Amino acid sequence: MQEPPQNPPPIPPPGPPPPPEDRTLADLVVEVSENASTLVREEIELAKAEVSEKVSKLARGAGVGIAAGAFAFLALIMILHGIAWVLGEKLFSGNIWAGYFVTAAIFLLLAALAGWIASKALKSGAPPVPEQAIEEAKLTKEMLERETS
Repeated sequence: MQEPPQNPPPIPPPGPPPPPEDRTLADLVVEVSENASTLVREEIELAKAEVSEKVSKLARGAGVGIAAGAFAFLALIMILHGIAWVLGEKLFSGNIWAGYFVTAAIFLLLAALAGWIASKALKSGAPPVPEQAIEEAKLTKEMLERETS
């Protein structure tokens, strides 16, 4: 006959940690190491969350901006085509080609202005940096330095 498997004795629930004066140096080092690794993991998670939030907002804005730009570009083509016809008929005695050259010059001026504005906007923009996580890490470092000294 087989004997039923014996259950191991129940593990007692962890009680409150012993007072600091009763703990060994090894216990304290293990506790500090565990707390530091937990803190580092939480800081990394905060940085990931912050950066992913900023990147998703940038992606949404870029997508909507591209769509708006495409529609505006198509409308601009139609407007410029109409302006070229009006200029050719009214100012250049029916020479439509002259109206198209004037319209193209206006278009190039607008492109230069838009490029200049885009350049200034890109230079002033900030990359997505996890500012909260960096600030929290600095505060933690300062607190640890104060406690060790």
